[in-house]
Amino acid sequence: MANSPQARKRALQNEKRRTLHASQRSMVRSSIKKVINALEAKNAEAARSAYQEMVPLLDRYAGRGLIHKNKAARHKQRLHKHVRELESA
Repeated sequence: MANSPQARKRALQNEKRRTLHASQRSMVRSSIKKVINALEAKNAEAARSAYQEMVPLLDRYAGRGLIHKNKAARHKQRLHKHVRELESA
């Protein structure tokens, strides 16, 4: 348990950040799943719109350090490839 006032404050701040970051990570995962579900349903329009909503979200949270920038790039690259394939088919 935190003994000094600074340590108590930091513990509160860390808990607050942890819950905020958990909800933001969940939002990122949900946006990725929307794209994947649209791709599995072979719905090109829904996949494109979900992808366009997902990209700024990934970029924003990668910039803040919530997820690694390479992980964001990897998701964007792989999903964009599938969206393009679906649109061309």
